[in-house]
Amino acid sequence: MTRGSDTTDPPAPAGAGDTGSDETLSEAFRAVARRLRETSQEALAPWDITPSQLRALRVLARHGVMRLSALSDHLRIAARSATEVADALEARGLVERRPDPDDRRATLVELTGHGTSVLDAIRAVSGTAAERAFDRLTQADRAHLARILRKLRD
Repeated sequence: MTRGSDTTDPPAPAGAGDTGSDETLSEAFRAVARRLRETSQEALAPWDITPSQLRALRVLARHGVMRLSALSDHLRIAARSATEVADALEARGLVERRPDPDDRRATLVELTGHGTSVLDAIRAVSGTAAERAFDRLTQADRAHLARILRKLRD
């Protein structure tokens, strides 16, 4: 049919959403996620911290001293990957490792004072950067998006 006729356009494909183009909802979601990742990496650059390392610092700040195995569980990564993250953070003086007194085979990891200071500085900057990404949304839209994302995550 020609443009301007009395008929309506065919329905959008399932999952297309209202993105204003031929972009699907999943493509729009990935584009936003990519932009957030890039913004996060830019915010972390002054500290030479990766997003994985930041997540580990946040877990340790929230939960305190823990075994490396528990850290890998919290981060949902392989134990070897958690060891690599801890190695990098320890080399920078952001965490300390010590033997677990209850199990000589296990190692505990904890945030250092320096790690806490760096995490606080990162939170101030990265929080501002993340907020800028959502500035175009109203408070109601933000609350709605947060609800939807929690539903999709769980």
